[in-house]
Amino acid sequence: MLYRRLGQTDKMASILGFGTMRLPTLEGDDSKVDDEKAVHMIRYAIDHGINYIDTAYPYHGGMSELVIGKALRDGYREKVYLATKLPSWLITSREDMDRYLNEQLEKLRTDYIDFYLLHALNRDFWSLVKKHDVFDFLNSAIKDGRIKYTGFSFHDNLNLFKEIVDSYPWDICQIQYNFMDENFQAGKEGLMYAASKNLGVVIMEPLRGGYLVSSPQEIQNIWDSAEKKRSPVEWGFQYLWDYPEINVVLSGMSDIEQVKNNIEFAEKGFSGSLTGEEKKLISRVKEIYRSKTRVYCTGCHYCMPCPSGVNIPESFKYLNNAEMFGRVEEEKVLYSGLEGKASNCTECGQCEEKCPQKTPIKEMLKEVVKLFEK
Repeated sequence: MLYRRLGQTDKMASILGFGTMRLPTLEGDDSKVDDEKAVHMIRYAIDHGINYIDTAYPYHGGMSELVIGKALRDGYREKVYLATKLPSWLITSREDMDRYLNEQLEKLRTDYIDFYLLHALNRDFWSLVKKHDVFDFLNSAIKDGRIKYTGFSFHDNLNLFKEIVDSYPWDICQIQYNFMDENFQAGKEGLMYAASKNLGVVIMEPLRGGYLVSSPQEIQNIWDSAEKKRSPVEWGFQYLWDYPEINVVLSGMSDIEQVKNNIEFAEKGFSGSLTGEEKKLISRVKEIYRSKTRVYCTGCHYCMPCPSGVNIPESFKYLNNAEMFGRVEEEKVLYSGLEGKASNCTECGQCEEKCPQKTPIKEMLKEVVKLFEK
């Protein structure tokens, strides 16, 4: 495993971090984590060099932190840097912040959080936490030892990102970035801005929720043309590790094989190792993906649950697969077995308010209905 220093801290973090919003589940229920498999995966990852574990209050319907607490028993807590997040959108008072942090400490079975982040900041959530004295809360929690370092995860535009970076002496930031998102949200300019301010940079959605893994044949042919052979997953990771400014790349791993494969990739994740030709190849792949994407969705599930029962991420997965792979009839058959079809949408708009990608969900669900239900 390779390690990089997290910003101005003295902490050396594994370049591959374990994101815990896509743990294995039971009965297809996101809130029913398969504890046995999840604990095995997390401990295997730690035993093989991963020392940055990322979770958050709402992951897996609030169950992720409980599972992490179980996994970090028996001496594993001391082997990792643990990151979790304050649910910014739920804050209604200064007291709420202490209450949520104390609840999280209990669920995680620990006395302190190494890296405590304000979760999913956008303009509304940023205004909300500032209104309730978030800086006083952070300073107090650092002073009493409940948290060691501060940070934030982000889903909005570049100007707001810079404003937040400059507002407080943060230690780290967590941004969405991959070879398709160079100009999305904070983007490359935000990444470089944070690094110039000596913030540690942690990357989420390195594969766009797995979307960059299943390559259409046209794209696979480009990957296959490279002199050095890599899987689509390894290409996605290596694009990020090539940046010396990026410290940790989070992967939301769902089975033990993904853990083993990603650890193997991370052993070769040196910065500055991509050649000029390889960078051109990635640019060609990016243009093809861009031309084939029907709806922008990373499968983060922030839009769920839908009050009308629509399975929004799965609906969009089928729509994108039909477009990218030319599999309309095949995806139509798969969609037919989906519970919570797009036609159940009542256009209440709650999903669009929660979507960090600002996807026009209501309109795109109509496209799903048009393709698969009529």
